[in-house]
Amino acid sequence: MGVLSQFTWTDYLLALPFTLLTLFALGLLLIDLILPVEAKWANAVTAFVGVLFSAAGVFKIQLWMSATSSQGSLGFMRTMIVDRFAIYFFYLFLASTAIAILISVRYMEIEHEHHGEYYALMLLSVAGMMAMAAGYDIVLIFIGLELMAISTYVLVGFLRRDRRSNEAALKYLLLGAFSSGIFAYGLSLFYGLTGSTNLGIIASQLSRILAKDPHNPIAIVALLTTATGLLFKIAAVPFHQWAPDAYEGAPTSITGFMSVAVKAAGWAMLLRVLLWGLLPMRSVWVPLIVFVAIATMTGANFAALTQTNVKRLLAYSSIAHVGYMLLGLVAGSPTELSPDGIKGILIYLLVYTFMNLGAFGVITSLRHRNVIGDELDDINGLYQRAPTEAVLMLIFLLSLAGIPPLAGFWGKYFIFLSLIETGHYVLASLGVLYSVFGLYYYLKIANAVFMGKAEEKEPLPVSLGMRAALGLSGFATLYIGVMPEQFIRLVNWSLGLAQNPAVARLVRQARLLQ
Repeated sequence: MGVLSQFTWTDYLLALPFTLLTLFALGLLLIDLILPVEAKWANAVTAFVGVLFSAAGVFKIQLWMSATSSQGSLGFMRTMIVDRFAIYFFYLFLASTAIAILISVRYMEIEHEHHGEYYALMLLSVAGMMAMAAGYDIVLIFIGLELMAISTYVLVGFLRRDRRSNEAALKYLLLGAFSSGIFAYGLSLFYGLTGSTNLGIIASQLSRILAKDPHNPIAIVALLTTATGLLFKIAAVPFHQWAPDAYEGAPTSITGFMSVAVKAAGWAMLLRVLLWGLLPMRSVWVPLIVFVAIATMTGANFAALTQTNVKRLLAYSSIAHVGYMLLGLVAGSPTELSPDGIKGILIYLLVYTFMNLGAFGVITSLRHRNVIGDELDDINGLYQRAPTEAVLMLIFLLSLAGIPPLAGFWGKYFIFLSLIETGHYVLASLGVLYSVFGLYYYLKIANAVFMGKAEEKEPLPVSLGMRAALGLSGFATLYIGVMPEQFIRLVNWSLGLAQNPAVARLVRQARLLQ
């Protein structure tokens, strides 16, 4: 009772989105017990309503921050900070989860695995993601990471009768547990070095320690081990081995969910730890990020060229996009050097949510009867069977390649702009070069969709939920690309920045040309 009395109304308000997701997850487990097999779709509806309730909780926090003119608030004994940065990621997690739920309904029915636990685990994983984004204490960040990770391990292996799914889950579990151990070791070294688990105190103590000894060996070992755990969660080379296998073996709806929501959570954690806690060591971790970014773009793009499984191809594509985003981290932070680098990462994550989930949605829709639908041959002639889905797939692929005026262009634009602003011309050139590689393997998929010969002639059956998910993803990909100004302002708001006048002029000119 004494501990509970230390919490204020603000603490409970800040925890409202987490609490609602947890309550709906527990409710799903109970509701599933009384639902007949033919009514299992109600689980998806309940989960979707839970996402909406959680979004309303986030909006309530946002209104409270506006009313109090607050940039953010610390809660739960300074372990959690819900600021504009965290709210931005909260909305991103919830949007990707809502679309993933719509994609899942018909797919899980076909797989005969339509259970309430599936949606409950999705909601619990999002609660963990929110803890990662809002964590201001390394203990809370680690708890959120494990909640997300354990839920995801189970979801990857949810197709119990599928050997590929079981194998993927086991590989993901073993590698994930290993990386979490390394990450925890690095965090424990920072705790031993600074005497605190609070990111703010860690940053101030590191500044003092490095002022006396710029090459403190314990600090460097702690950084390397912590960075290993962070880079594993975003699937950067050489810590990417789990991604292709997990993406291929997981239910396709979960592959899409992992590729955007889990990756966004990894980025939220990485940015929170590096920019809030380890910023005094920026001169040490930037060369490491440069090396990893180049290795990631090189390895992933070359590996993607030879893939015949669409899910593995998009897995390597996803890894390549991590390389581009890491370049934004090289260019600077919101308070140091070019803010456009971090802005580019946040815009990239926003547009990537819609275009990548849309692409995986089209692949998920191919699953019917005995056709799994994840091989390149399965997508042959899709235009003859489902012209709307084929055109949407082309839009998603061109957006992933960064072709204007689609949404994917703006993520790459801000990252390359930040590199040029800070004099990293070689890195900017490499990024553009590897984008051309990406265009090749995306067009390989598009060629199969429009020019390939379909083995089946009858129209592809697409469920109402899938149509809604694809329509929403396609609309967002086009709308953000054509009318990016309000989304750029949203990212500026999340980082507390004013819009760059040159960027504002470019956006206005683009709108006039359209």
